[in-house]
Amino acid sequence: MKALIQRVKHASVTIDGKLYSKIGAGLLVFLGVEKGDTEENAKLLSNKLANLRIFEDENEKMNKSITDVNGEMLVVSQFTLCGDCRKGTRPSFDKSAPPDIAENLYEKFTALIKELNIPVKTGKFRAMMDVELLNDGPVTFLVEK
Repeated sequence: MKALIQRVKHASVTIDGKLYSKIGAGLLVFLGVEKGDTEENAKLLSNKLANLRIFEDENEKMNKSITDVNGEMLVVSQFTLCGDCRKGTRPSFDKSAPPDIAENLYEKFTALIKELNIPVKTGKFRAMMDVELLNDGPVTFLVEK
């Protein structure tokens, strides 16, 4: 399971020209589910993101987590995150989990984030989405579990 996370001042998802969801300050999470990922991966990743200290403290040091700053999270499914670009010029998606498994783990991940008392919004699984964000920093990390 892979998460490309960006610390944002705000982010939103628009589908078919209509606002679907939006958050204020917090994390935009692009979530990729790979073959072999399990609910345990979702649990490990949700705990990691909830506790990752990438928000600034009063001394401008990355020392606070999303929960410390009362941030929000926007989780967007992103199967292309599992693409392998090492060979040739066309990405291979052989490592991506089948859609039914990926959707189940995507929903499990967002449910776990909610259980951690982090306000969470989502994109729409398998939809074409326009994602807009204002990256804060910029701060971007790739987290794998």
